[in-house]
Amino acid sequence: MRERGDMDTGLYRTMRLIRRFEERAIELVHAGEIIGGIHPYIGQEAIAAGVCAALRADDVITSTHRGHGHVLAKGADPVRMLAELTGRATGLNQGRGGSMHAADFSKGIYGANGIVGAGGAIATGAAWAAVREGSDRVAVSFFGDGAVSQGVLLETFNLAALWRLPVLFVCENNGYATTLTVAQSVAGSITGRAEAFGIPAVSVDGVDAAAVLDAARDAVARGRAGAGPSFIEATAYRFDAHHTWEHKARVRYRSDEEVAAGRSRDPLDVHGSRLDADTRAGIDADVEALMAEAVAFALDSPRPDPAGALDHLYATGLRGRDGIGLLDTAVR
Repeated sequence: MRERGDMDTGLYRTMRLIRRFEERAIELVHAGEIIGGIHPYIGQEAIAAGVCAALRADDVITSTHRGHGHVLAKGADPVRMLAELTGRATGLNQGRGGSMHAADFSKGIYGANGIVGAGGAIATGAAWAAVREGSDRVAVSFFGDGAVSQGVLLETFNLAALWRLPVLFVCENNGYATTLTVAQSVAGSITGRAEAFGIPAVSVDGVDAAAVLDAARDAVARGRAGAGPSFIEATAYRFDAHHTWEHKARVRYRSDEEVAAGRSRDPLDVHGSRLDADTRAGIDADVEALMAEAVAFALDSPRPDPAGALDHLYATGLRGRDGIGLLDTAVR
C-alpha cells in the first residue's frame, strides 16, 4: 500500500513540475526571454509522468517538438532545462538545442526532435543497440497523432516488429495535428497502424497517470522479456496553443466551448484527488520554489560566446571552420 502511495506522490510531483515549468516558460516567451516560442505540453502531463515512471534510469526516450514534459519526467534538471530554453550557456546543451532539441544522454534522453515522427527511428536504433549489447534496456518513442501517417514511423514499426526490438511507441493523441483534427487526418484507427505490423496496441486514458503507468509497465515488461515492441495510444486534450505563436495570431480552430470541455478534466486534479490536501499543497510549494530558482538561474546565466558558434559540429571535435577548410582542400 505504501508503494502505491509513494508512486501516487511521485506521479503528482512530476505532473506539477511539468505544469509549472510550462507556465513559467510561457511567461518567459511573452517577456522575450525565450526566442521563437514553445509548444506547450499543458494538459498532457499524465502521459509523460506515467510512461517515464515505468522506466529505469538506463532506459532511453526520444521526444518531440512538444517535448519538455518527456524530458522532465525522465529526470532532466529543470533548472538547466529552463536555462536551455532561454539560450544560456548553462543549459542542458549549452543553449544550442533550445526547446525542440533538448537532450541529456546521462539520463537516457536522446533528444527532442523538431521533425514529426523522426524520434521513432532513433528510439528503435537505441533498442537494437541494447539487444546487440545483451542489455535489457527498453527504448520509448513519444509522438503525436500527426505522426502516425509519416512514412518513417511506419517503416520503423515494420523493422521493430521484424526484429522483435524492445521499443515502446507512445502516441499522444491530443485530437489535433497543429490545427487538423484526427478525424480529418487519420484513416482507420491509430492503434490499427501498429496492429497492422503485429504490434500489440492499447488505447488508454491519457488524463489518468495511473492508467498510463499500468499500461506502460506491461509494455516495458514485455520488451525486457524479449517479446518485442508495444504501442500505447494515450488520449488527452491540449489545453494551450499548438505553439505560443497562436497567443498573438489568435488562430481560431477550436471553439471556446470545446476548449472548456477539454479542460474540464485536468490531469493534475484527476491524480491530485488521490492525495491528501496537505501532501498536495506541500508538493505544490516545493515545485514553486524550484521554478523560482530555475527562472532566476536562467536569467542570471551568461549567453554563449559567439566565438564558439562553430564548436560541437563534429563528433571528432573538429571545429566547423577547420572542417570546411579540409573539405575545400579535398575538392581542389
